Amino acid sequence: MVASPLVPVVVFLVGIGVVVWSVEEFVEHVAEAAVDLGVSAFLLTVVLAGIDLENAVLGVAAAAGDLPDVALGTVFGEALFILGAAVGLAGVAIPFETETPREYLALTAVSPALLGLLSLDGRLSRLDGLLLLVGFAPLLWVVYRREARRTTRYLEAEEADEIEAEVREGSDAAGGDDRELVELGVLLLTVVGMTAGSELAVMGARDVLAAFDIAGLAFGATVMSFVASLEEILLTVEPVRDGRPEVGVGNVVGSTLFFVTANAGVVALVHPLALSRTVFAVHWPFFLGSLALVLAFLSRGRVGRPEGALLLAVYAGYWAANYLL
Repeated sequence: MVASPLVPVVVFLVGIGVVVWSVEEFVEHVAEAAVDLGVSAFLLTVVLAGIDLENAVLGVAAAAGDLPDVALGTVFGEALFILGAAVGLAGVAIPFETETPREYLALTAVSPALLGLLSLDGRLSRLDGLLLLVGFAPLLWVVYRREARRTTRYLEAEEADEIEAEVREGSDAAGGDDRELVELGVLLLTVVGMTAGSELAVMGARDVLAAFDIAGLAFGATVMSFVASLEEILLTVEPVRDGRPEVGVGNVVGSTLFFVTANAGVVALVHPLALSRTVFAVHWPFFLGSLALVLAFLSRGRVGRPEGALLLAVYAGYWAANYLL
C-alpha cells in the first residue's frame, strides 16, 4: 500500500496531462511540416482524424509497464467513450442531423470483425497484433479512395482548404530562417514529453490500483480512458455546434476504426493479451451495443436528445458494470 492515495492520483493525472499536451503539439507541428512538404490537406485530415495517438501511447506504455489489463481496458474504454459519452453529449446539447454515407456506416459496422475473430481463442498474440495493425491500412484506404473522388466526397474541398490555410497561417507566423530548426526542436520535445508523461501515468496507475484495490481492466476501461479521451468531446461537439456535424461524425468513424484495429494491434505487439471472461461478458456487449445504436441513429440521419440520453445511459451502465460484475 502507498503512503497517501492522493500522491499516485496526482502523478497519474499529471502524466496523462503531459501526454495529451505533447501529442497535441506533435500533431500540430507535424501538420505544419506536412503542408510545407506539399502533402495533401485531405490526406492529412483523414489520417489525423482517425489516429488518436495519445490513447495509443498510453496503451503501449501500460502494456510495456507490465499492466496489460489496463492497456486492454483502454482499447474498449476509449471506443465506448467516443460512442457513448461524446456522441451522447452532442445529441443532448445540440441535436443534429447529418447524412452519413452508407459506405462509411457499413465500414464502421464491420471494422470490429477482425478483432472479434482473433479474440475467439481467449488471447491476442503478437501475430494477432500485427494482423490488427496491418488491418487498419485497408480501412483507411477505402475512406481515402472514396474521398478522392470529388463526386462522392463527404468532407467538401472547401473544408480541406480551410484546414490547410489554418495550418499555413500558423506555420508562416513563426517566420525566420530558423523555423525548420525550431519545428524540429519542438517535435523532439514532444517525443520526450510523450515518453516521460506515459511513464508517470503508468507509475501512477500502478500505485492507484494498489491503493484502491481496483482491477486493471476496469481502471483502464473507465478512469484512464475517460481522462485521456476528454478532448474527444470537443472534437465531436464543437463541429456539431458550428453547424458541421459531418466533421464530428468523421472523428467518430475514424477513431472507431483505429481503436478496434491499430490501437488494439500495437498493444498486443508490445505485450500479448489474455482475454478474461469479463471481456466477453461486459466489454464486447457494451461496445457492440453502443456501436449498433450510433450507427442506427446515423443511418436514420438524426441524433436528438432522447438518442443522446440513451447513449449516455449506456455509457454510465458500462462504468457500473465494470465495478459491479
